[in-house]
Amino acid sequence: MYDVMIIGAGPVGNYLASLLASRLKVFVIEQKGSFGGKACTGIIGAESYEKLGLPKKAVINSFRGARFYSKIQSFEIERKTPQAYLVDRKILEKELAREAIKKGAEYSLETRFMGFKNGRALLQKHGELFEVEAKFYVGADGVSSRVAKEIGARAKGEFLPGFEMEVVGNFERKEFVEVWVNKELNKDFFFWVAPIDEGLARVGTIGKLDSLYAFMKMRMLKESSAVEFKAGSVGIGVRKPWVKGNVALVGDAALQLKPLTAGGIAYGMFCAHGLAYAIKQGNLKLYENICKDIKREIAFGLRARKLFRNLNQEKIEDIFEILGSREAVEVIEQTADFDEHAKTIKALLKHPKLLAKLLKISPTLIRYLL
Repeated sequence: MYDVMIIGAGPVGNYLASLLASRLKVFVIEQKGSFGGKACTGIIGAESYEKLGLPKKAVINSFRGARFYSKIQSFEIERKTPQAYLVDRKILEKELAREAIKKGAEYSLETRFMGFKNGRALLQKHGELFEVEAKFYVGADGVSSRVAKEIGARAKGEFLPGFEMEVVGNFERKEFVEVWVNKELNKDFFFWVAPIDEGLARVGTIGKLDSLYAFMKMRMLKESSAVEFKAGSVGIGVRKPWVKGNVALVGDAALQLKPLTAGGIAYGMFCAHGLAYAIKQGNLKLYENICKDIKREIAFGLRARKLFRNLNQEKIEDIFEILGSREAVEVIEQTADFDEHAKTIKALLKHPKLLAKLLKISPTLIRYLL
């Protein structure tokens, strides 16, 4: 009999295990035989990374700025210190799992969760079925969570494929992420170029694979220069409930990710702290209330995402012209937080001159965002 069984050994599942293992008997299962492997750019805000106490060993590059491109213009945001880290997800997951195991957690890889039976988890490993009992069960098993299906949790939102390649090229400005917004190439999302070093970068998008190939051609990057290709899916929306009985969802399984970037590691880990507290108190009902700030941030991001979906490229160009102005760049550089998008957007809207210009482009902007 375990205190907690965590289904899914991704970054959030392993992080939760490390938070609980020193005080509780924790069992973690993972259907894959190794860590990492998911299509995930792995950019985490530097402030969040430090706050969460994540391993420095996993950091492979630091970003102190970003360059934003539309079809015909661009602007740059820059700071003197690192604002985000690029991580090796395999190293991150292994280090978090190692920490959890050192604290007493037990792991079982190549183990599939089949469902619940009489209050126990029905598992399959190497073709054999067996049951495990725990006081609490946690679904940290990703967007297509089987645990979520078992408790009847329903999702409302967008489920889109994501594609990313590691591409050899010339990326001299390795401390800057590139964000490209071109609705003629991809109406669903932006493109990103995240350098690992001067000669290698992660290049990706969410939507259609053909869009990524078209972008690479425009960016003068060769498909034949890719050394790795990954594909996956993201869920942008809301899944309810996060808790039913003695079962909880966390991370991508609960759709705890940023709607504007589809990044979920930081939000999932912050929510893992709330879930860990609720589990230690023996009361899962505390969990969702503790994570209310994350819920608010997601709700704001969904409104901003809806606004983006309704803009055509002409409107995007108008917004870029405003955001590239001296006043806007100053506001963004002063307030930008990689994991709190609402903070920056609201700061821009509080600037009377910028707000007036933005309202001319989209009169419904206030209705969407405030």
